[in-house]
Amino acid sequence: MRHAKAMYGLLDDLGFDVQGHLAAQDLAFRLQDASQTDIGTARLKADKRVNIFYYPLETWADFIMFNFCMDRGAGHQLEDVLTCSYGPWRRVMQGIFREEVVHIGHGETWVRRLAADPRTRDECQETLHKWYLRTMQIFGRPGSARNAVYRQLGLKRRDNDAVRQAFHQEIKTFCDKVGLTLPPWQAA
Repeated sequence: MRHAKAMYGLLDDLGFDVQGHLAAQDLAFRLQDASQTDIGTARLKADKRVNIFYYPLETWADFIMFNFCMDRGAGHQLEDVLTCSYGPWRRVMQGIFREEVVHIGHGETWVRRLAADPRTRDECQETLHKWYLRTMQIFGRPGSARNAVYRQLGLKRRDNDAVRQAFHQEIKTFCDKVGLTLPPWQAA
């Protein structure tokens, strides 16, 4: 919530109608049968949320793998703007990034525990499969024209796919250490 408040504060400073935007959103929207659904990069509503937030967290393992994958994915995206050309955004991101590092550590601690326990290892592996694939969709399309403009303006440093690949390599290295395997992923 603090992260959203900080970002909405920046948008408000730029003259964006934050209250009007929030009033028009159905932020409670969730997929009804997430176990059978893979929506890829599609947004099912006009709210512009990263679509991973449409999936419900139904178990403790879901919460942990969401934390492990999504917070790390967000960390990679935030890292990409830590040196951006827009000072107010850069300063806000530096604080948020420090908090994401704590979240990433929490996810790693619990994945290590779940992977080491024979009673939870299979569920840990199965849930990793689900949330890893969903997280791989959050980075945007490779070669995005919008991303190219952001890089040209100094708001981002890397192409979406470069950020995705850095995330993948970090997750793979960690999973190799704890004996978990990643499913194959292909861009939609």
